[in-house]
Amino acid sequence: MLIHKIVLCHIEKLEVNKNIQSIYLILILILNLSCAENKESDKKADSAELAKISKTDTLKFTSGIRSIFQDSKGNYWFGSHSEGISRYNGKSFEYFTTKEGLQDNQIRSIQEDEEGIIWIVTARGVNAYNGDNMTSYSTEFNSPISDWNATTGDLWFYAGEEDGIYRFDGMNMNYLTFPKPKNTDPYNSFGVTGISKDKNGAIWIATYSALFSYDDEIVDIFEHKKLNLEDNESLHVRSILADSQGRIWIGNNGIGVILINGDSITHFSKEQGKLLPIDEFRLNTNKNQTAKNTGLQSVFAIEEDYKGNIWFGDRDSGAWKYDGKTLTNYQVDIKLKPQMIWSIYEDQNKNLLFGMNDGGIYKFNGRLFDKWF
Repeated sequence: MLIHKIVLCHIEKLEVNKNIQSIYLILILILNLSCAENKESDKKADSAELAKISKTDTLKFTSGIRSIFQDSKGNYWFGSHSEGISRYNGKSFEYFTTKEGLQDNQIRSIQEDEEGIIWIVTARGVNAYNGDNMTSYSTEFNSPISDWNATTGDLWFYAGEEDGIYRFDGMNMNYLTFPKPKNTDPYNSFGVTGISKDKNGAIWIATYSALFSYDDEIVDIFEHKKLNLEDNESLHVRSILADSQGRIWIGNNGIGVILINGDSITHFSKEQGKLLPIDEFRLNTNKNQTAKNTGLQSVFAIEEDYKGNIWFGDRDSGAWKYDGKTLTNYQVDIKLKPQMIWSIYEDQNKNLLFGMNDGGIYKFNGRLFDKWF
């Protein structure tokens, strides 16, 4: 506009003839077209650069796949240990990080509600993605709630390394505090490591130092004594599964799998003869070894397949399948050191997917593991 005014001003003052005016008008048009082309070129450059950053043809994660989920539209979501989350539509991968609104780039879990909103739990809070916008929910614990029955909602979330859990009621993210065991070591952490709903609708919540269950009436606590552990066996729960038969599988880092089956509580890894002596295990761990790759000892993931087999993902020894009678160990990929499995997920096509420590994802073909990404 400034160029226009200056040029027209000169035209009036000089009282030039129509030919000269025409020349000025042509110059103005040339200037306008040049500016417009440059702006359009800048937009295209920015758009191309964003597309290059946010989409790839192959999965680019290298920090570990902590969570896998397939939504109602068939898209896969892969949550990484430190690089955000990726959505795969069958052709390309789209990435979301803190730049796109995530509260943290470490993804703990992914789920979808009845309205199709994708809920992403990060190490620093919860995000909800509706397909267009990323909404963040506060991690402030200004009004902790001890009476769990005073809240409603079917969405439960990890709430940081605190002493409670989030429950979303459709409007508010309520922070419910755990009724911690008496005489608890003040250094124990009750950060949530897994959530699973049983066939009766009760919620089972794994934390590092105890297991909690809630049936919409009572919060029950399963700690060291109630789980029948020895004095030298320490709880460090990393995974939880309530299976189709009503059994509760508890995966620990150090003492393997504990099984709750009705009123019976057994040390599954020990019964199966797949538990190294604690002292030997700690010695190997301190030396950064892999516990001889023989034990079902550090279980970071548990899943049930459509046949009723229970699968365990171990930090050191790869995948384990329990068919109700026999426990079988698999190496996912002989090239991987370690064979650490962060996540196991069965998709809508009954494919069993394994998220690995190196950022890779494998499919089990019934006999061996094929690398998918």
